[in-house]
Amino acid sequence: MIQVQQDDFDVAALYRDLLIKNKTGAVAMFVGLVREFAPDSGDQGSFELEHYPGMTEKNLASIVDEAKQRWPLLATHVVHRVGKLSVNDQIVFVGVSAGHRSEALQACDFIMDYLKSRAAFWKKETQGNESKWVEAKQEDIQSLDRW
Repeated sequence: MIQVQQDDFDVAALYRDLLIKNKTGAVAMFVGLVREFAPDSGDQGSFELEHYPGMTEKNLASIVDEAKQRWPLLATHVVHRVGKLSVNDQIVFVGVSAGHRSEALQACDFIMDYLKSRAAFWKKETQGNESKWVEAKQEDIQSLDRW
């Protein structure tokens, strides 16, 4: 399941959806939150994500398909929020289930690494009267070398 949405998501419900009766041996999940990006300013600012509907979902599906080729996954869920978000809001959920722990952990990590550097999202931070578009961090791009 791949979802791009403005609404928040329910982690417990997504977890339950990953359970495949009598097959699941492990579930690995990652939940990303919006963090304060200018803690010394006294203004938490705002964070906004844009995407192209259809293209973004296809891009995320490609990442998940590659993970499924590398590991024997039972189920996968990727939920990414768009629109204006505030500090501490949930922004992304990646969850996978597999027969074994290492497969689930590696696949979840792989999906997040590719999502952070290759997914079709555009991020804008606004602090006071100034806004800037945020590029992928160099360490996020370098983390792809592991795979």
